[in-house]
Amino acid sequence: MSCRNSRDIKTVIQNAFEGKRLTKEEAVSLFKCASLQELGVLADEARRRLHPDNIVTYVIDRNINYTNICESGCKFCAYYKTISDGDGFIITKDELFKKIEETLALGGTQILLQGGLHPDLNIEYYEDLFKSIKGRFNVHCHALSPPEIIHIAKKSGLTIEETLKRLKDAGLDSIPGGGAEILVDRVRKRLSPKKATAQQWLMVMETAHSLGIKTTATMMFGHIETIEERIEHLYRLRCLQDRTGGFTAFIPWPFQPGNSELNVSKATAYDYLKTLAISRIFLDNFKNIQASWVTQGPKVAQIALYFGANDFGSAMIEENVVKAAGVSYKLSVKEMRRLIKEAGFYPMQRRMDYSLLTT
Repeated sequence: MSCRNSRDIKTVIQNAFEGKRLTKEEAVSLFKCASLQELGVLADEARRRLHPDNIVTYVIDRNINYTNICESGCKFCAYYKTISDGDGFIITKDELFKKIEETLALGGTQILLQGGLHPDLNIEYYEDLFKSIKGRFNVHCHALSPPEIIHIAKKSGLTIEETLKRLKDAGLDSIPGGGAEILVDRVRKRLSPKKATAQQWLMVMETAHSLGIKTTATMMFGHIETIEERIEHLYRLRCLQDRTGGFTAFIPWPFQPGNSELNVSKATAYDYLKTLAISRIFLDNFKNIQASWVTQGPKVAQIALYFGANDFGSAMIEENVVKAAGVSYKLSVKEMRRLIKEAGFYPMQRRMDYSLLTT
């Protein structure tokens, strides 16, 4: 569809405004041909259909990295270390427990526990880790991205289903959408050839959903992918959500090139807002879309609430991966609530499944 054919793009805009499901081709045309203002109006309308109460949610949690040692060697990552680097770590239980205690003291309800693909850690390590946490704390464990789960399964000689069942029994509550990047193998082979393929990532999530484990989905964009590949990523998520309904939210965030091996320009706020809006319009079976103040800062995150986002993300008591790329924003819960109110919404603390802590 050409942008020069104004009648066609007007039809797509009208269909989107009415909430009709878009094809991949229509979504690409909308991204390339519609103005930022038009996309904002469409995304805001889609958000209002799903969230007429004007509530914007947030969660209080802590992003704890249990190790920074990783054998994947992704070109976009500024955080990982190898065994030979000498400055890698595996968190001690005392350190972990102290971080969880601090999180709970600040009103936190969950921990986001992720790390690298460590060459020496197998299923027993993670079972012991989760059992130790659950034995001491009433806290939700949102942990281990699909590439980590695939790595654990290979190290342990288990199937993905066997691995997930054992992790769930040990205390894994839900799975974050990390490691998705762009779910197109052309991109993945260049960015992270040692990591999971697009189909493997989706398979882990589908298996988790079949076992009653809820997950989130992400997209890291703004590096070597095309607009068509961004839409293909969204399409694959939408198809899986049609089958399982197991995703609770979608979080798109732009690649941060600082200190990485990729020499690309940083995505602009303009590109971020367009991508966020397209995500809200296209992912008609995802109820929740999260703004990324961690990469965009608080002001753009406020604007994002009018471009489809209904969730402000996490107060994120601790965050290390984005910081390693040279981007560091900090927000207290008080500041987050103020920003949501200033944007014209009602702030409400939530759990991972988007149930509200207060009414």
